[in-house]
Amino acid sequence: MSQHPTTPFRRAWLPYAALGGGVLAVSTAAILIRLAQAEGAPSLALAAGRLWVAALALTPLVLRRHRAELRAVHGRTLGWALLAGVALGLHFATWITSLEYTAVVNSVTLVTSTPLWVALAAPFVLGEKPSRAAALGLALALSGGVLVGLSGAVGEPPTRRAPALGNSLAIFGAWMAAIYFLIGRKVRARVGLTVYVWLVYGMAALVLSGALIAARVPVTGYPARAYLWVLLMGLVPQLLGHSAFNYALGFLPAAYVSLIILGEPIGSGLLAILILDEWPVALQLVGATLILAGIAVASQSDTAASAPLEQAETL
Repeated sequence: MSQHPTTPFRRAWLPYAALGGGVLAVSTAAILIRLAQAEGAPSLALAAGRLWVAALALTPLVLRRHRAELRAVHGRTLGWALLAGVALGLHFATWITSLEYTAVVNSVTLVTSTPLWVALAAPFVLGEKPSRAAALGLALALSGGVLVGLSGAVGEPPTRRAPALGNSLAIFGAWMAAIYFLIGRKVRARVGLTVYVWLVYGMAALVLSGALIAARVPVTGYPARAYLWVLLMGLVPQLLGHSAFNYALGFLPAAYVSLIILGEPIGSGLLAILILDEWPVALQLVGATLILAGIAVASQSDTAASAPLEQAETL
């Protein structure tokens, strides 16, 4: 009996802890992608491989512990989940390809402009109106993103330096991620985390596999290290990172969750220094500071605090 009053508190902080861990996990994605691209692996194959690894890793768990829940997902709910998978597949196909043409920090910053598109669409799609604190945090974070994007390309992309092409692909990836988050907020209220991410990742993997076949992109014959990077992509940024975000979407507004992900360029930028020797310039540092300030301001928003909590679930 004495433990019951502490249970709501423990559940209340779990979504925020998941968001923090998710940002750390997804920050490794761009670095792993660059390492795999350096081994000659095509971007489309990397996107498909990443999602297949995550989906296959979840399959035994879904079939063993969530089979009844999976059978209960049908009709419009299933359709929305599969549509989220299509959006996720397109997100990875375009964003991963963008890293062939532009710097890590630029690509990651532009692809994480997702909060702008989510905030613009959420009042119409979800009826979630951001509070003043959330709007101010969004403005600060996006201002920082603009500064990072204007700071110029850093390092040498593996294919060729074509920042206009790479940046455009990253922005399209942000649009697809916005659709993915909006649908996730809508569906996660009715579908458990494990079943939802399994459906979404599996659908995204199938979409990208179809694209691989249509484009006649080979998936064999690359160095062993390329497959190691793909395996890590599927397990760390995808399975751990994105699953953490989907967990949080069951508790918090979509605009808030997508705003916290703006911390990814900072993590990716630090890793790019350590691993790829891509050092930031002054504008990138100022932009990173604004992004952090935006996240701090948005964290005080009563929008997130007022979101309904549901039963905590773990993978």
